[in-house]
Formats: sequence, structure tokens, C-alpha cells
Amino acid sequence: MEDHGTAGRPRRRGLRGWGGVAAMAAACALTAAATLLPLSHGAADALSTGPAAQGAPAPQRADDCEDPEASLRPSAAGGPNIDAIKERGKLIVGVDQNSYRWGYRKPAEGPDQPSDLEGFDIDLARAIAQDILGSPDAVIFRAIPTNQRIPALESGRVDIVVRTMTISCSRIEQVAFSTAYFQAGQQVLAPKSSPITGYDESLAGKRVCSAEGSTAYEALEKNSFGAVFQDERDGRPGDEDLLTVPNQLDCLVRLQLGLVDAIVTDNALAAGQAAQDPSIELKGDKPFTTEYYGVATKLGKDDLVRRVNRVLEEYRKGAWATAYDKWLKADLPGISGPPQPKYRDG
Repeated sequence: MEDHGTAGRPRRRGLRGWGGVAAMAAACALTAAATLLPLSHGAADALSTGPAAQGAPAPQRADDCEDPEASLRPSAAGGPNIDAIKERGKLIVGVDQNSYRWGYRKPAEGPDQPSDLEGFDIDLARAIAQDILGSPDAVIFRAIPTNQRIPALESGRVDIVVRTMTISCSRIEQVAFSTAYFQAGQQVLAPKSSPITGYDESLAGKRVCSAEGSTAYEALEKNSFGAVFQDERDGRPGDEDLLTVPNQLDCLVRLQLGLVDAIVTDNALAAGQAAQDPSIELKGDKPFTTEYYGVATKLGKDDLVRRVNRVLEEYRKGAWATAYDKWLKADLPGISGPPQPKYRDG
């Protein structure tokens, strides 16, 4: 989720361990500017930013939320939002461009070769475009920071968000989700040499970074074990974005620069970060939460939610395993398959 100039590279060779911090800081600054720019598959589509079809918000029941992963039943039928996408000829998808293995820019293979997006979430976005528009390339990717996922949907800047977004009771008041396509959980990421042992008392007094608007930050609010995780508690001027950052991968840069002691984030993302930097590792035997990723849309876009759920029904039958083996298995082994879908009445 995140801002790191080397996040799209399979391995860092010049920035190993805790060295190369000056280069890392420079790369971070450059990518921070790029992350806020719209991305497209095909430069000619970069300015095709017409608002997505608006839908009337559907009532949500957060007060009695017991099963937020339950979504609308799948359907291949059309509707106003599906029709608007077909008329435009492109599906506009909010994604990450810096989360290794999920959504990141692969290095260009030559001066005339584009630096394209790839990863687990990117493959799923293309599958949705294939189903609605008949081509996996009929998609405009827009890179959005972690804390802008919901605003991007509410403003109509994107049709859907496929960006390791956890389904939660609080979020279903703001956006609509598909059925779950991946199970993850929160875990601590820290240097191998750190005395931190996991999400426990070893965090007391440690500076812990998380992304604004993330479930990791919500977990720290509930129980920080004495960790310093809010910038206002730090008390030093100019540190407003030291511990709470717009993009989750900003935390990795801060960890590598020695500005923070640990990160709390999804284990699925942290595994990719640990694969990039051999000096850090996941702490604790397992995640301390169970969370599910879903494809998000604006509230009221029921036809689009149902269509995405139809895509996921088919995706679970084979393409999911292919994508997992390609992108995630090496760094996040032991996952036997996708979560089973849950549907609510109606």
C-alpha cells in the first residue's frame, strides 16, 4: 500500500540490510509523488477519468454487524453501473503500485518496454474486466494511497478498489464489498535483531508504524501494549507523518531508516516486504487477527457487486490457485485455497 521506490523490484541488491538509507530516502520521495498520479493500462486512457455511475447508498447495519463478509448473491445481469462501464469501454480500478506480489510495478526490461503493473490483485482486476468488457486489458489502473481507498470510491474516481482491502463492520457503512477473496491477519514486522517478539508486551515503549485508516491502526487503538503509535504522542515538531502514514509501505521505509522500531500490518503484505529485505521478519507465530480482503465498490452499486461476485465464483475454481502459486506461495506458503463465499438474503 505504499510509497517505496524499490517496492516493485523482486529483490534489492544495492540496499541490503540497514545500508543504503540515503538512496532509500531519495527513492521514497520520488515515488511519493508518483503514487498520487492516475495510472492506466495504455497511455491513451490516462485522462479517461469520467465519474463512475452513481448509485444510491444502500442502508447498512453496523449496529448488528455479525458477518460483514456476507455479500449479495452473484448475478450476470446488467444494470446502470455495468452499463456505464460498458459505455465507457474501460473498468477503472483503484490499486496499489508498490506492494510486492500484490500490486507493484515490475522493472522495465528495456528502454522501449513499459513498466507494467502486476501482482495478485492486478490479476483479479483483469479477470473482472475480462468478464464485463471481454478483455483483461480493458482496464484503467489508478494508484491510490491506503487512506484514499474509500474517498476514491465515494467520489466516483474509480469503479472498484482491488487493493488488499479488509472487509469490516465499520467499512460496510461506507462502501459495499464483494465476497472475500483472501484471508489474512495482522502481524508485527521488525528487524531480525529486534527484541520484539510479536504483538505483545515487547512493544512497550517502541515506536510502531501503521497506515492511516488501516485495520492495523484500529488494532493499536484497542491495545497498543504501551507502544508509541500516534504522532501526536511523539511530541516532536515535524513528525506528523512519522508513525501514522498515508501508505503502508511508507512504514517499511521508516523502519529501514531506523525512524521506527516496528510495523503492524497484514501478514500477507508483510511477507512480501520481508522477501524484499532479508534483515526484517514477521514476529510471532501467527497473525493476531483474522481478516478477509474484498473488492470494494460505492454503496448502492448492487449490480456491480453481484457481477464481481459472479466473477469470484468462477475465479475460485482455478484462476485463484494459479495466481496464488505465481505471486504468493513462495513468501506466504501453506494456504490451501480461497475463503468460501458467504451470502446474505436478497
